[in-house]
Amino acid sequence: MTVILQQAIPYDPRAPNPLPGIKPADPTNWLHRDDAFAAQMQRRADLLAERRSDVLAQSPEALQPARELLELVLQQAYPDGPSQVVRPDGVRVEIDRDHPLETLGHLVQEDFCILQKQGDEHVLTGAILCFPASWMLSEKYMRPLIAIHETVDAYDDNIARRVQRLFDGIQPDRPLWRFNALWYHDAELFQPRSIHHRREPRDEYSARYLRSERQTLLRLPQTKAVIFAIHTYVMSAARIAEMENPA
Repeated sequence: MTVILQQAIPYDPRAPNPLPGIKPADPTNWLHRDDAFAAQMQRRADLLAERRSDVLAQSPEALQPARELLELVLQQAYPDGPSQVVRPDGVRVEIDRDHPLETLGHLVQEDFCILQKQGDEHVLTGAILCFPASWMLSEKYMRPLIAIHETVDAYDDNIARRVQRLFDGIQPDRPLWRFNALWYHDAELFQPRSIHHRREPRDEYSARYLRSERQTLLRLPQTKAVIFAIHTYVMSAARIAEMENPA
C-alpha cells in the first residue's frame, strides 16, 4: 500500500452536503495543487505504466474533447509550455496531443471523466481515472449517468432527473463543484472495486483515513462535452483530530 497524505483540505469535508450539493466554482481556479503533488504525480505515473487499461479509456468520439481539455489545462496550469512542460516537482512532460488523456495524467493531480450527450443522457466516453474511490472504470465506461450511479443508494429517479437537468444546463466559463467524504481503513489512492463487491461503509469512529473528492463539472466551449474533474484528498484521522483539538 502506498501512503500519500495531505496535511490540510481547502474546505470542510465533513460539512453537510446532500446530493447533488452543487456550488459555483471559480473558472480560473478549478485545478488545485497541494502539498501531496509530487507523491500523487509519481503514483499516477506508476499506475499508467503498470495498470494502464484500468485507469485509461477513450472512445473515438472523446478524442476531440480530450484535446480541448488538454489545451485548457495547459492554458491554466502551464501557460508557458506548448510542447513540453516542467512540473513543480521538476519532472519534464512531453505534450502528446495524440494521447491527450494520458498526457493529462502526467500534468495535474485531477482525474478527468468526459461525458457527452447521446440521446437523452450523458455518457462516459473517456477518462483518466488513477484514483477511483471504490468503483471501476471498465464497469462505467460508455454507460449513461443513471447506470453509472446505479449503486449509489441516494441516487433515486428524482436525483437522476435533477442531475441530468444540471448537466444539460452547465455553461462554459461557469463551472460547478461539490465534495464528498468517505472513510477508509487504508490510504491507498487506487481503490477500484466492482459493483458486485460493494464496500462496507465506514465512519469516523472505525476508520483511519478520511478521503474527500473535490468534484468539478465544466462544459468545454467548443465540443460542448461535460468534464467531471476529481481532486482526491486523503488525511489521517489522527491529523484531523489534531487540527480540531490543537494543543
